[in-house]
Amino acid sequence: MEELARESISLLAKPGVECGSPTLSSMGAIFIMLKSALGAGLLNFPWAFNKAGGTYAAFMVELGSLVFLISGLVILGYATSLSKHSTYQGVVKDICGPAIGKLCGICFIFNLFMISVAFLRVVEDQLEKLWDSVSTNLTVEAMEENIHPWYVDPRLTMSLLCVIVILPLSIPKEISFQKYTSILGTLAACYLTVVITVKYYMMEHNVFHKREYSNVSSSVASMFSVIPTICFGFQCHEACITIYSSMKNKSLSNWVAVSVVSMIICLIIYSLTGFYGFLTFGEGVAADILMSYPGNDVVVIIARLLFAISIITIYPIILLLGRSVLQELWLDLKHMTVYVSDSYERFVRVILTVLWILVTLIIALFVPDISEVISIIGGISAFFIFIFPGMCLICAMQTEPVGRRKKSCLVAWGIISVLCGAFIFGQSTTIAVIQLLDKF
Repeated sequence: MEELARESISLLAKPGVECGSPTLSSMGAIFIMLKSALGAGLLNFPWAFNKAGGTYAAFMVELGSLVFLISGLVILGYATSLSKHSTYQGVVKDICGPAIGKLCGICFIFNLFMISVAFLRVVEDQLEKLWDSVSTNLTVEAMEENIHPWYVDPRLTMSLLCVIVILPLSIPKEISFQKYTSILGTLAACYLTVVITVKYYMMEHNVFHKREYSNVSSSVASMFSVIPTICFGFQCHEACITIYSSMKNKSLSNWVAVSVVSMIICLIIYSLTGFYGFLTFGEGVAADILMSYPGNDVVVIIARLLFAISIITIYPIILLLGRSVLQELWLDLKHMTVYVSDSYERFVRVILTVLWILVTLIIALFVPDISEVISIIGGISAFFIFIFPGMCLICAMQTEPVGRRKKSCLVAWGIISVLCGAFIFGQSTTIAVIQLLDKF
């Protein structure tokens, strides 16, 4: 595990820098893919199963999406083998041209920004539930008058957490502490899955729930509406190019095996969580599954703490990736790509870090439901899972010496991937805008 952790931090510590000698094993690649994919989206899957119209419909959508998820990973690995870059936006720029590369950079920043918002929203949800358990110790008079101490306000706690913990962890150039927490996200995901599964079998009234969810009707529209959630949950495509570039064995067959194994493990964990979470609470399941459980359950409290700590340690990594792209854009605008003084670089880094945390915190504090953030992120993720891989495949086939029939099939698959991604992005964006307008 320590070796895998060192491999993980070597990839995350210097985003945007071309990889040196490859040292990553296939098992290490699978571990990092899991770490990238198993995150806050896991909390939303039981709600997605409900929204899809039941377990059968959700499984069908998952299996259908899995084909495109694995296909996108394989295409990106193939595109990386044709490119001299080791970052997502660099490979897209090299294969598809500067214009598509700039679009990819913009989508990359926005996607990481919204993921940061989702992470803070998840942490605030867990703090709110933890403080609810603390509030049970208040006097009866205080509870009847709805008087709560100032220190149990989750918004205040979230703000203090950003200033005291997240900001100091995010300012440094390299976040070396990740070598101590690199497996925490995967452990938190596995623990949550076990808790949800065991809790279902410990429920006293699951017969009632079985009657309840059997009446949930499904439709094509409801099934398609959960694809953004699945994209958000399974997305590790932004990191896969750097992972592929750092592998010892870069054969396409080995990369296909890594991609398939990683996605199948994710499918098992996400499916178990979604299945048993939905069966436990039926149509009443919350967008964040942990919010559906009692606040005083010790096992669930541990799950909340694990997830909150995991996200707090991952947030600076997301910020670092987004900040590196913004710094490049800043320096390009200032025409200072050749030489930058340490003091000026530090000034830019601190300013971008503070602004990133401040804006994401403000948005997270006033977003009522994590599902709304995930629907937006899932739509943007369609670019990285469907659209850009499809474009890379189409563009690569214009120059690669491939047989006519094989080339036609691959180009057709690239077109299908792009069209599916455009549909998912358009649908999720439209739904998000409509929901936003309804609130006003």
